[in-house]
Amino acid sequence: MGIVIKVDLWRIGLFALGTARLQYYAINQSLTHKLIIYISYRFKKGLHMDTNDIVSNGMRPELTGTTTQHGGRPVPSENISITAGPQGANVLNDIHLIEKLAHFNRERVPERNPHAKGHGAFGELHITNDVSAYTKAKLFQPGTVTPMAVRFSTVAGEQGSPDTWRDVHGFAVRFYTEEGNYDIVGNNTPTFFLRDGMKFPDFIHSQKRMGQTGLRNADAQWDFWTRTPESSHQVTYLMGDRGTPKTSRHQDGFGSHTFQWINEEGTPVWVKYHFKTRQGWDCFTDAEAQEMAGKNADYQREDLFNAIENGDYPIWDVKVQIMPFEEAETYRFNPFDLTKTWSQKDYPLVDVGYFVLNKNPQNFFAQIEQMALDPANLVPGIGLSPDRMLMARAFAYADAHRYRIGPNYRQLPVNQPVFPVNTYAHQGPMEYQFNPASAPVYTPNRFDKGAGFLDDGVSSSSGVSYGQAAELFVNPDPHGTDLVRAAYVQHSEDGDFVQAGILYREVMDDGEKERLADNITNAMVGVSPETEERCYWYWEQVDPQLGARVKELFATKK
Repeated sequence: MGIVIKVDLWRIGLFALGTARLQYYAINQSLTHKLIIYISYRFKKGLHMDTNDIVSNGMRPELTGTTTQHGGRPVPSENISITAGPQGANVLNDIHLIEKLAHFNRERVPERNPHAKGHGAFGELHITNDVSAYTKAKLFQPGTVTPMAVRFSTVAGEQGSPDTWRDVHGFAVRFYTEEGNYDIVGNNTPTFFLRDGMKFPDFIHSQKRMGQTGLRNADAQWDFWTRTPESSHQVTYLMGDRGTPKTSRHQDGFGSHTFQWINEEGTPVWVKYHFKTRQGWDCFTDAEAQEMAGKNADYQREDLFNAIENGDYPIWDVKVQIMPFEEAETYRFNPFDLTKTWSQKDYPLVDVGYFVLNKNPQNFFAQIEQMALDPANLVPGIGLSPDRMLMARAFAYADAHRYRIGPNYRQLPVNQPVFPVNTYAHQGPMEYQFNPASAPVYTPNRFDKGAGFLDDGVSSSSGVSYGQAAELFVNPDPHGTDLVRAAYVQHSEDGDFVQAGILYREVMDDGEKERLADNITNAMVGVSPETEERCYWYWEQVDPQLGARVKELFATKK
C-alpha cells in the first residue's frame, strides 16, 4: 500500500487568511491495493483573494536606486550612448542601448480583432439573493463576495479610435472564483447581429477598414446588414440610443447568450444575464457623440478611471432570466438564437446581487490589454448552450489570445485563476510556471501522481459514466448528436424582423423612434443606389412606418 500526500504549501503562504480547514478525500482501490489520500488546505473562507490581491498580482516591488538591465546588471547611463569617439557611430557592444531599443520595438502585441479599443477596472461581486436552487456554482451562493474585473470596449474601432463612436459596446466580466475563472463576455445589447459563427469573420470584415482605401465603408456595412436579415434586431439597437452610451458607467450590460445553470441535484435550467446600472442609463445624441469624438477620443476611458479614483464607484445589479430546461423546446422563439431576446413577461428578471468597480488597474497594458477573457472559462454549475455563436466563440476567443499574447497567456498574472491550476500541459513560449520535477507529464502513469488521480481500467476504447452534473459538456441534451449542416430550428414565432419590429413599436417612444430614423440615415450617407434601395426594404420589413420615415429623411441627406 502506497500513500501519496499532496499539500499546497505555497497556497498557505499566498492566502494566509486565518484558520485552515483540512479536507481530505480517500479513495480505496481494493483491486489494486492502492490508497490515495489527497490532502489540500482550504481556509475558513475558502481559496480567496480580494480585489487588492488581484490588482497587485505581478507588480514589482517599489522601484528605487540604480536602474538595471533586464538581466539585473546596473545601468551606467540612461541618457548617453557609447560611440566610437565623440563624433563617431554607435557601437553594438553598448548592451543597454541595444536592449532598450530592442525591447521598445516589441512593447506592443497585436490588437484585438475586434474589440480593440477598450478600458476596464476591478471590483467585487456580492451575492445578496439565494439562487442555489438553480446553480451550485459557488460564486452565486448567498453572501459570497468574489473579486472580479470588467473590460468595456467598442467593436469596430482600432485602439486609437474614439470610444464614443456609434457602436455596440463590449461588456466583458471576469470573476476570480474559488473554482476557477468564470468569464461572461457580453455587450451592452441583449442580442447580436448573427446566430451562426460561420458568418462572424465576414461581418467583422464589413465593419472594418477596406483593403484598398484603408477607410471604413458605409456601403459595405449596409450591404452586409441588408443581405443578413437576422441582423435587424441588433442594428435597431445599434442605431437607437443604446449605440451611443454617454459613459461606460451609464449603460447596462448583458451576457447576451443563453447559458446553462445546474444545481446540486443535477437539474439544469437555461439562463440569461442582465447587468443593470445603478448610475442611471444615459446616452449621447448622434451629434453629441461625434462632437465628443473630436474633443476626446478616450472620453469613456477617462471617465471611468476618474470616477473610481475619486471614490465614485459604479455599481450594477446582477439579474437573470431563468427558463425551465424542457421549455426550450416549445418556447415561441428559439431560445438559443442570439438575435432574439426572451420576453420578460414570460421569464421575469430574478435578483442575484450586485457588483461594484472600486479599483483602477495599476498597469493598463499588463492588466487590461493582456486580460484574456474567454466564454469557455466556466465553473461547476454553469455550462454552455446550443447557441451556435457561443460555441464558436468558445473556440475563437482562446485561439485569439494564443495568437495575440502566446500559448501561455493564462500564466500572466491578470489571467491566473485563484484556484490552483493542475494540468499536464507544459512548455511553450514564455512558460514561467511549471510542475515539480517529480511530477509525470503524462497520464495514465504508474506513480499515482501528476495532475490527477490515476484512472485505472479506463482506455481510449472504453466509456466513462458521468453523473448529470459531473461534467459541463455531457449533460443530457435533447438536441441530438447527428452531424448536419442546417439552418437554426425555427419556432412558432421566429422571424428575422419580428423582434426588431416589437422593439420599435412597443419599446421605443416617439422621440426614440425619430432619433432612430435620423441615426439610420446619417449612417447611410455614402451607400450605393442599389444598397440604398435595399436599406428601404430592410427597414420596411421592421416596420412600414419606419421604412417610410427613413426614405423621407435620407432624401434630404444624399
